[in-house]
Amino acid sequence: MKLLRSARFPAILLLIAAAAGLIIANSPVGHDVLEFSHAHLAVPGTAIDLSLTHWVSDGLLVFFFFVVSVELQFELTRGELRSARRALQPALAAAGGVIVPIAIYLVLTAGSGFQKGWPVPTATDIAFALGVLAVFGRSLPSGVRIFLLALAIIDDVVGIVFIAVLFATDLNFGMLAAGLLTTVLFGILSRMLHTRVRGLVIAGLVVLAVLTWSFILLSGVHATIAGVLLGLAMAQTPALVTRHAMEPWVNAVVLPLFAFTAALVPIPDFSGPGQAVFWGILIALPVGKIVGIAGFGWIGQRLVGSPDHPKLALGDLVAVGALGGIGFTVSLLLANLAFAAEPVVRDKAVLGVLAGSVISAIVAAILLTARVRHHRRAGTAVEEPAA
Repeated sequence: MKLLRSARFPAILLLIAAAAGLIIANSPVGHDVLEFSHAHLAVPGTAIDLSLTHWVSDGLLVFFFFVVSVELQFELTRGELRSARRALQPALAAAGGVIVPIAIYLVLTAGSGFQKGWPVPTATDIAFALGVLAVFGRSLPSGVRIFLLALAIIDDVVGIVFIAVLFATDLNFGMLAAGLLTTVLFGILSRMLHTRVRGLVIAGLVVLAVLTWSFILLSGVHATIAGVLLGLAMAQTPALVTRHAMEPWVNAVVLPLFAFTAALVPIPDFSGPGQAVFWGILIALPVGKIVGIAGFGWIGQRLVGSPDHPKLALGDLVAVGALGGIGFTVSLLLANLAFAAEPVVRDKAVLGVLAGSVISAIVAAILLTARVRHHRRAGTAVEEPAA
């Protein structure tokens, strides 16, 4: 379990799972595996009927978003985002890391008819980015990791908003209201875990969580939002305990399975439609994130800097920007949502995410290694034990 809680190993698992999905999809058994992934599995007596792929992206991925939202709740109340002043610098950097990739994507896809994919290159994969940082930047000052974590959490909030607002379809307000009601009841019940009927409370929480997911799914809002709502609603102490218990399973099962199914795409004919989507995402992720995060972060430090938060050197900001270009999990989800009705274009978008994320990871590794050497020469490196 300790290995699965480390920053490095989950990132390696994600990369292996995505590579396996891409290789299998383009192997002799690829067609059969794709057919199997599209097989439907319904819940008897309900309107829930999802393909196996959607059971992963709409079902299992909820656990990942729950873990992320619990971390967000902690950061907003007791962590680096607990005050506007603390949050402003990473928020400005995150804004740059969203605005610049969108601008690059829109320029590169102008006139193609596929501009709707602009949210895809805006995301940062926390697990993958921290994994690369742990491998190549372990000796960097702690401020670099704190800044990256705060930025990535804000970035995830943006991604969550995009998923909730842009990709809601045929809204059923009755189901949405029911989901919000069960979320409130879940939050109230989570504050009763200290009572003598703890077992009954836990059972009630499980039932309410399943109901919330079901209602949100049937409301037309993407089901992963249920994980966000439940993570924010749960009382903080039991939420942190639950997050700690779920983290190894999310890292070992949920994220690799999603990476595998999301990357399960045959390499398309690039002479067809969607070339601009591939290149737009491929360039917007590494270039857009580096320019946006480093540029806006540098400006933010000079506009709202404080003695409590030492300024990061521009070189460190550029390295963080490269890490921000590792879109992976949320970007893959956004790619699948943005082009759900156009499988060929969706596949090119997925390949763009994978290629852009790998390029960002390689660039980040090079920059982090250089920054570690710089800080060692300057005497500002901090040697930490291996994760």
